[in-house]
Amino acid sequence: MNTRKPTLEKISPEFGSSILVRKHQIDSYKEEKKPFWHFHPEIELVYVNKGQGKRHIGNHLSYFNNSQLLLIGSNLPHNGFTDRLTINGSETLVQFKPEFLGDHFFDIPEMEAINKMFELSKKGILFGVKTKQKLGKKIEKLNEKEGFKKILILLEVLHGLAKSEDYTILNADGFAFETEPQDSAKIDVIFKHVNQNFKEHISLDEIADKVSMTVPAFCRYFKKVTGKTFTKLVNEYRIVHATKLLSESQMSITDISFECGFNNFSHFNKLFKEFTGKSASKYRSELKLMLQ
Repeated sequence: MNTRKPTLEKISPEFGSSILVRKHQIDSYKEEKKPFWHFHPEIELVYVNKGQGKRHIGNHLSYFNNSQLLLIGSNLPHNGFTDRLTINGSETLVQFKPEFLGDHFFDIPEMEAINKMFELSKKGILFGVKTKQKLGKKIEKLNEKEGFKKILILLEVLHGLAKSEDYTILNADGFAFETEPQDSAKIDVIFKHVNQNFKEHISLDEIADKVSMTVPAFCRYFKKVTGKTFTKLVNEYRIVHATKLLSESQMSITDISFECGFNNFSHFNKLFKEFTGKSASKYRSELKLMLQ
């Protein structure tokens, strides 16, 4: 059983490239693939052509059998997706920062649809059969291309995804750890500290000191960069961990609330329903029905 906290994953494309493409074949899958609960500022495109597994994205959990095409936005916690690849199966992962073509490239009118899709992807997008059939092979070709050709194909794929009406939002009432691509070093320090300490009380004095700021300056900075208060971020982090424990452990809901850093059970229940749209007990019972 894995009940680890989500880890901030640092993604490093190869030298001379602004996007990272990885393709796992069935023969190398077991050696290379090590799923873990994580998040990162990069947008992630996932295409599985033949495989089976579980989708755990934010507070969403479901299963697939055959293939899937996902777009996961910046800082949305998720797990590895494929439990096993079937014969001739492969999984292609494409990871890139929202500003990989410049801070304002996707702000121009011609990129409006893609920009809106990036915003929507913060809740997780699952594309349907028609879109998979149309774009799957093109996504796999990214692994074979270099430089300019790779960028062109990726833009074609993103354009095709943005035009698609064949999709489902996985976290319609969920949340993401939203940040802007500014001052990422400070954000990394903040997220790492929350990741390591969210089970304990984190005072504003403590976290402001970590980034060498006064408390008022930190609060203004954090709200500007993330659009939310620091307390809300910590609570979201705790609720995400609670969904993980509810799905993969036999702990009581009361024990889970304390394990996630809440010292008041009724407060946990209130926040869990606020963030997920349902009570913790209902969330767990729906998971059990799904697994039957």
